[in-house]
Amino acid sequence: MAEAPLPAIRALPSWLLGRAAARGRALVAAALAAEGLKMWHHVVLSAVRDLAPVAQADLGRGVGLDPKDLVGVLNDLQAAGLVVRAPDPKDRRKNAVSLTDDGARLLTRCEKAAREANDELLAPLSTAERDQFMGLLIRISGTDG
Repeated sequence: MAEAPLPAIRALPSWLLGRAAARGRALVAAALAAEGLKMWHHVVLSAVRDLAPVAQADLGRGVGLDPKDLVGVLNDLQAAGLVVRAPDPKDRRKNAVSLTDDGARLLTRCEKAAREANDELLAPLSTAERDQFMGLLIRISGTDG
């Protein structure tokens, strides 16, 4: 008799990675929500900090967000006083996005909250296991780390 599908599926690394990712996203989303941010808002704030001043189109490409969705996120962030859009110094026809001081302070708090959520996710692992796990994830994810 063939094995039941659920145990077979649950034994797949892809299924386990998906479950771990979903748990990690939920923990981080809850931590960010406590600071008043959603996941994409955090991603965009972080990218703006790293790239600023950054053209809106380059920002969208950099984070992999559809331009229409990026506009909505940026509208939210600008309305909250966390980013400013101004003419791009390299091309005045485009908008460049930068963090405000409030945005930088909130990002610092959110990064701390996200680290704590990830620490909770990896709590069952020792420090050595965490290092090994991260190395393995980098190798199978196709990223450079």
